Amino acid sequence: MALVLKVPVIGILRGIEPSFFKDILLASFSAGLQALEVTMNTENAAKIISTCRKSVPPGKLLGAGTVRNLDEAKKAADSGAMFFVTPNTDIDVIEYALSHNIPVIAGAFTPTEVYNAWSAGADMVKVFPCSHFGPQYIKDLLGPFEKIPLVAVGGVNNSNVGKYFSAGVKAVGVSASLFGRAALENKNIEYLSQNVKNFVELCLNYITIKESSKNV
Repeated sequence: MALVLKVPVIGILRGIEPSFFKDILLASFSAGLQALEVTMNTENAAKIISTCRKSVPPGKLLGAGTVRNLDEAKKAADSGAMFFVTPNTDIDVIEYALSHNIPVIAGAFTPTEVYNAWSAGADMVKVFPCSHFGPQYIKDLLGPFEKIPLVAVGGVNNSNVGKYFSAGVKAVGVSASLFGRAALENKNIEYLSQNVKNFVELCLNYITIKESSKNV
């Protein structure tokens, strides 16, 4: 099983200055985050990944997000990305990831897209954007697609993340609510680290509660 399938929280960073990214990476991993993605529409994204790749601790993952097409997938792979996350269902990207043994979390929204992404070989399916329909939509999708590991992305925060795990997601992708918008803007690593620690622990608690309820 790919390590990415066991990661409950994926940090999403977009538009971060290259000089600040490594500080965030090290602080976030130390605070308990297991996976971090830099979006490919961030300036110099491939360079950021390649520069920081050697700093990734064992058992942690640095990937490329917003991989929208095959060209971006190739650039991400060349940079050393350890996994892909896409916002859309692009079969060519999924097949490319599979051929290069790179785990891929493929973006989808409609039932047809979710099924097509999974059938094409995606390791997990990212339901995006979740903000419009919320946890109930996850429940609805898992009715017919109970075997598909879903990742909720878009609008996930401290107040609703428990509902997403209760609904059945295997993971969540989070940006500002994970790191703290003010911490990112002010480059406050200490504050950012605490935010990450609190959010990851919150998610792990919800997962523990859910697993315990299964055994009752």
